[in-house]
Amino acid sequence: MDSMRKLKETGSEWIALSFWTWQQDIHSTNIVFDYGYTVTDSDVAFAVRQAKELGLKVCLKPVVNSADGIWRAHIGFPEEEAAQPYWERWFASYSNFIAHYAELAEELGCEMLCIGCEMIKTESQTEKWRQLIGRIRSIYNGPLIYNANHGKEEGVEWFEDLDLIGTSAYYPVASVPGDTEENMMANWLPVRNKLAKLSRKFGKPIVFMEVGCRSALGCATMPWDFTREEFPFSEEEQARFYSSALRTFWNEPWFAGFFWWDWSLRLYKTEDAKSDKGFDIYGKKAEEILKSYYVE
Repeated sequence: MDSMRKLKETGSEWIALSFWTWQQDIHSTNIVFDYGYTVTDSDVAFAVRQAKELGLKVCLKPVVNSADGIWRAHIGFPEEEAAQPYWERWFASYSNFIAHYAELAEELGCEMLCIGCEMIKTESQTEKWRQLIGRIRSIYNGPLIYNANHGKEEGVEWFEDLDLIGTSAYYPVASVPGDTEENMMANWLPVRNKLAKLSRKFGKPIVFMEVGCRSALGCATMPWDFTREEFPFSEEEQARFYSSALRTFWNEPWFAGFFWWDWSLRLYKTEDAKSDKGFDIYGKKAEEILKSYYVE
């Protein structure tokens, strides 16, 4: 509750409650509810109740990862006709997975449901995704969103079946470590133009379902990075990334908002903020940037 209360103090109005289970490998057709690995429904319900007590709206975001450690974007099967039975089995299992959390989202009054995250190899299966969306709409009455990956948003033809278009906006807007905010904004502009066109195509608002970078020098050149521990601490680079994104998209009428990655369940102590090189912004300059936009 303490972490969520600190999040509320930034002026944030929403929380994306993200959690995951797994399938054995990227070619598996069975998604496992392993409660030694993922959270239970009681855990989810407890977190949603806490958020609502603080006045936060909730986007429930269940995710499937691959237990072999390969990024979930590679989950899938060859495009040949012989692969169709495998696609059928996988979508049957995945549909059951999402339907379970759609029921939970409906029961808990979650204000939005994310039906998938960065599952690039599955996205060409348009009719199967449309069937899944139809099933979910019979269970959950709130708005639906899908979280595409940055640079791959234009490959999702079934965005028209959803209410909002989501993306993980880890665009490498810095050209060099320690780049200026002005250069970051210049590199955001073609992204903004592309996403505005996508919004017009489908008539849907755009949401950054994930966006952010670590507080480490060079991370704005690779905002998705979570492994390069050798990069030195730099809250300035993280703050410039935040400010450049906010300045670029804040006043766009087709843009619906940011879900910043990440805000941990257990935050570090305030005195450790100036050495933490993770995605969290608590106690760092990026938090002050965010508050300058979010807190009236």
